[in-house]
Amino acid sequence: MSDRDEFGAFLMGFIVGGVAGAISALLLAPQSGEETRAIIKEKSIELRDRANETIDDAYVQAEKAAVEARTRFDELAKVTRERTDDLARHGQVVLEEQKAKISEVLPKKKVEVQKPEGETPAA
Repeated sequence: MSDRDEFGAFLMGFIVGGVAGAISALLLAPQSGEETRAIIKEKSIELRDRANETIDDAYVQAEKAAVEARTRFDELAKVTRERTDDLARHGQVVLEEQKAKISEVLPKKKVEVQKPEGETPAA
């Protein structure tokens, strides 16, 4: 996030600096109007080219960041699936162990539950 903020600040400074430079050139130029316009045209072309280069660089960095984020996501998804599978297997083992313990403790014959006195059996 801070890289984006730093890049935005850089780009804004770059543009403001270019505009300030152009205005200064107009006000302080010892050349004629035609020469000044030619210089402004050259500088604006340079400024446009620099801006395009900066945008292209930013696009390349964004693509790299997207690829890296996708790779990290895929790795985390894989680790999560593996841990989930391990947990499920462990849970199944614990469940089977508990079933075995319960079957050892409970008698093999059917246990009748005695009803409290005064209750009538359900039909």
